[in-house]
Amino acid sequence: MNRRDALSRVALILGGTVVGANAFLEGCKPADKKTGDEAKDGKPVALFAATDSAYLDEIAETIIPATDTPGAKAAKVGAFMTVMVTDCYPEADQKVFTEGMKKLDEASKKKSGKLFMESSPEERKALLIEIDKEAKDYMAAKKKDDPKHYFRMMKELTLLGYFTSEPGATQALRYVAVPGKYEGCIAYKKGDRAWAT
Repeated sequence: MNRRDALSRVALILGGTVVGANAFLEGCKPADKKTGDEAKDGKPVALFAATDSAYLDEIAETIIPATDTPGAKAAKVGAFMTVMVTDCYPEADQKVFTEGMKKLDEASKKKSGKLFMESSPEERKALLIEIDKEAKDYMAAKKKDDPKHYFRMMKELTLLGYFTSEPGATQALRYVAVPGKYEGCIAYKKGDRAWAT
């Protein structure tokens, strides 16, 4: 093989890699996928309102509250959820999630006479414990093609968003940016935080 053939093959391989990388990066959101309903002018309507991120932050903060480590609100989990649902969830799951936000508010109004954002932290916690039990029962009885429970989605995204965020990985978990050598067996003392790396 001469140099010219080798260079053209390497360019072809690298070009395929770059094209493949682009497809991988955009694979989460197909180009023809719509986000939300179509407005009169044909442009897609945003799936979430500007206030929804703060609402989701409060739900996430109730799930992972601030203690001696930052809570989910400090990790901006609400904004993370809106991006993940908009960009990575199929339309059916987007609908379940956004309708679930409304259902959660309705359940709060029914339980305490207040919307979720108006409720005290104790009222929020009690409500989410009830909804979590409902979600567990639903998931145990659901058939293969039934959608996930909206609160299950919220919990999953809260955990994913929090523990992959800087505050979650570096302050709630133990994190070493450059860990060095591999140690297969490290002594664990009761109360030690889990490793992020």
